[in-house]
Amino acid sequence: MAAGLPALMLLLFAGLTALGAVTTRAGCLDAAREAALAAARGEPGSTAGSRYAPAGADISVTVAGDRVTVTVRAPVWSFGTRLPRLTVSGTAVAAVEPGAPGPQP
Repeated sequence: MAAGLPALMLLLFAGLTALGAVTTRAGCLDAAREAALAAARGEPGSTAGSRYAPAGADISVTVAGDRVTVTVRAPVWSFGTRLPRLTVSGTAVAAVEPGAPGPQP
């Protein structure tokens, strides 16, 4: 019992951290998709992405020719102060829509 309880707690903390990482990654993908579509329509991509991005996320919008690439990176909340900081990211690419004003980062 004395050896099993710490191992069980470690597994619980690892599982909750993994669940947080999956949830944060899904938020990053949603934010990247929304930002790429907004930038492709000529709207500010960073503004659109920040509405959907997880807390503390960094949004990067790149325009290259007729493509808009958006990468959203966010830290994952983990249990314990001595654990390494995890960062997850999501990337989306959209083609610039014809007839729309130029893409905006």
